Amino acid sequence: MITLDPSTTALVLIDLVVANYLRPGQSYDALPKLAARLKFLGDLPSVTSIPPDSPLYQGAVVDAVKRFQQRHGLEAAGKLGPQTIDELNRPISFRVRQLQLVLERWRWLPHNFDEPPVVVNIPEFILRAYDNQGHQILRIRVVVGRAMRTETPVLEEDMKYVVFWPYWNVPPSILRNEIVPKITKDLAYIQKNNYEVVTFAGKLVTDGIVNEEVLAQLRAGKLMVRQKPGPKNALGLIKFIFPNSNNVYLHSTPSTSLFSQSRRDFSHGCIRVENPAALAEWVLRNNPGWTPEKIDAAFKAEKEQQVNLTKTIPVLIVYGTAVVPEEGPVEFLPDIYGMDKSLEKLINEAYALKY
Repeated sequence: MITLDPSTTALVLIDLVVANYLRPGQSYDALPKLAARLKFLGDLPSVTSIPPDSPLYQGAVVDAVKRFQQRHGLEAAGKLGPQTIDELNRPISFRVRQLQLVLERWRWLPHNFDEPPVVVNIPEFILRAYDNQGHQILRIRVVVGRAMRTETPVLEEDMKYVVFWPYWNVPPSILRNEIVPKITKDLAYIQKNNYEVVTFAGKLVTDGIVNEEVLAQLRAGKLMVRQKPGPKNALGLIKFIFPNSNNVYLHSTPSTSLFSQSRRDFSHGCIRVENPAALAEWVLRNNPGWTPEKIDAAFKAEKEQQVNLTKTIPVLIVYGTAVVPEEGPVEFLPDIYGMDKSLEKLINEAYALKY
C-alpha cells in the first residue's frame, strides 16, 4: 500500500521561463513526488520504477498524467500546468465529498421508468442512452450552456417529438442582445445569414434588407426572427423536443469543432449533440417504419418534418461532478456551475439548524 502525508505531497512547478506548462521531455525536479502521487491515485502502476538520477518528464509518467487528466475533465495532452497540479493536490476528503454530493442528488431522481431514459450529465458534457436492462447503448459528447451566463438547467421531462430540418426561432434575449445590434450595423445581416423576420403568428415580414420601420419593431419586441432550415442553421438538421418551461432541447449543430474541446460549455442553454443520427435512430426505434434508411432520407429531405414519438422518452438533465462509468475508473469533474458549492452550503446550513 502507498501512503502519502498530505503535508508533504504538494507539487511545485519548476520555473519555466518560456511557458506556463511543463512538456514531455523537459526536466522536472519534483518528478519523484509527481510519480508517488500518481501511484497513490492509481494512474501510474505501483511497480513502475523511476530512475533516481533522471528528472526528465517522459514515458510512463507522461502517460499517467494523461490518464489523470482524462479522468478529471482536463485536456489529456500530458502537459503539466497549474490546473493539473491543482487537481493532483486535491485531498482525498475533497473527492469523497464529491461522491457524497452526487449520491445526494441521485437520491432525488426517479429510478424507475416506463421507457429507458436519455441522461445528460452537465459537468461531464456527455449524453447516455440505455436499453431495457439499464445497459448503456449510446455515449455521445455534447455541448452545454455557458457557465455564469446561459447555464443549462437541471430538469426531468419527457421527449415527445423530433423535428427534421427545423427552423430556429431566435429567443428574445439573443434577438435583443446579439441579432438586433448586428442588424443595426448591417441592414443586410438577415439576408446574408439565412434569417427571416416574421410576426408571432409566423407570417413573413422580410428575409431581405431590413428597413428602419422593421428594425424599430424588432427593438420593441413586436416581431421575431427565425433562421431558415438548412445545414447552416444553428440547430443543424434535427432537434429533439421535451417541452419544458426553460425552452431547452437537444439538437445537432454545424459547429462540430467544439466537440473536440475537453470543456464544452459554449451554448445559450440548449444541448448540442455530436452524433444526432445515432440518437435519432435510438429515439425513433419504437416508431414503426423509421428505419436507419428512412432517418437518413429525412436528414436529406430539405424540408421540415415533425415526427411524434410512439412512446415518450424520459429525459434527465443532471449535475454530477463524480462519475463511475461502466468501462473505467471513477472520474472527477470540475464544478463548472458551482452547484456543488451551493449544495454543500445548503447541507451545512440544514445541519446547523438541526443540531
